[in-house]
Amino acid sequence: MTRSTTATSHAIRRIVSTTALAVALATPLALAPVLTVPAHAFFGGFGRIVYDPTNHAENLLTAARSLEQINNQIASLQNEAQMLINQARNLASLPHSSLQQLQRNVTRTQQLLDEAQNIAFEVQEVDQAFEREYAAPDLSMSEQQLLDDARTRWSNTMGGLQDAMRVQAGVTSNIEAQRTEMATLVEQSQGATGALQASQAGNQLLALQSQQLSDLTALLAATGRAEALAEAERAAAAEQGRIQRERFLAPGTGYQPGNARMFND
Repeated sequence: MTRSTTATSHAIRRIVSTTALAVALATPLALAPVLTVPAHAFFGGFGRIVYDPTNHAENLLTAARSLEQINNQIASLQNEAQMLINQARNLASLPHSSLQQLQRNVTRTQQLLDEAQNIAFEVQEVDQAFEREYAAPDLSMSEQQLLDDARTRWSNTMGGLQDAMRVQAGVTSNIEAQRTEMATLVEQSQGATGALQASQAGNQLLALQSQQLSDLTALLAATGRAEALAEAERAAAAEQGRIQRERFLAPGTGYQPGNARMFND
């Protein structure tokens, strides 16, 4: 129980006690004029009490006004007690938290991105890979080197496509958990007893939406990376084909006649 809730409970109990005391005091005060001898009554002959109706009416009017004031005080105390109860409800915290579930979903997606094959989602590593494997080849490179570079680029493209599919699978697996959490938060919001609970439920719904947007961002990043690697491979292959074509068309020494040996002569 929080400090504000404890203080509110003490205030409510104090108001209830005051209300009960006021009701207890109101009863004899209302009956007092009926049971009390009028102030202006006087003794007639033989010790009889003479009744003064004017004085009695004034006493009744005074008692009625006093009772009305006490009733007003009781109503005021009841309103104050209800106000404190409402304040306690507004300060009550939401009993449900979706933070851990949302953090697990984000961590799962982040792990899939961290497991990117061959080329990670880091600017420095991307620059190094493109300088090393996607740079324009020159005529001095051997055929074997050209073949190895082409195989590396193909491996990067396949790894990027597989990474994109793994992220797609991870994001899809988060959908069911997100649906369950959303239903719980909506139910908590509809059953909120105060402004704080309603606000906390709304904030958690916004956090769930942010987690969904992060999944969408990761999916777009993985898919775009795979497409970029495929385009880079095609561009590098086209440049490599141009180099090999130039090598094939470059003028050489031509045909040189020579002696041939046949049938082991």
